[in-house]
Amino acid sequence: MLEIIINAIWLMMPAYISNPMAVVFGGGTPIDLGKKWGDGRRILGDGKTIRGLLAGTTCGIIAGLIQMQISPVGSLGIFTYTAIVTISFGALLGDIVKSFFKRRLGFTRGAKLLLIDQLDFVAGAWILTYAFDPQWFIMNFTPQIIITVLILTPIFHRLTNIFGYYIKLKKEPW
Repeated sequence: MLEIIINAIWLMMPAYISNPMAVVFGGGTPIDLGKKWGDGRRILGDGKTIRGLLAGTTCGIIAGLIQMQISPVGSLGIFTYTAIVTISFGALLGDIVKSFFKRRLGFTRGAKLLLIDQLDFVAGAWILTYAFDPQWFIMNFTPQIIITVLILTPIFHRLTNIFGYYIKLKKEPW
């Protein structure tokens, strides 16, 4: 069981890095450039910024490249370059897509949406990686790994957000 947990964390590390680093390095110009959708609401809001997207993705890619260098040959989770990019960028894309739908549903920035807020970046990372590197995804994300990620991620997400709140990087502890 411990091996499955370690492998799950290892495989998700680029996403686990890119998601909070988008907050740490974010700010500046919003991705939606302040524009509104047909419903009169912002497309994404001020919380999704170009700098956050680029910095978060870059940090995830760097983490994945480091993992490539330190992985023992033949071990689970030897990353491909495609997987590193898609997991890192996909995590942030998942968060962006979630924000779009939250705005459409009338949720304000920072409003809590149970489980969706914790797993949006996982879905984005997985969908994009499966789309561009399906063989790698299927080989590495076994059913046991998937279940482990789905259990661990909300816990990690909550702890990370509480920490971000206390160091004043987030306005809400969720």
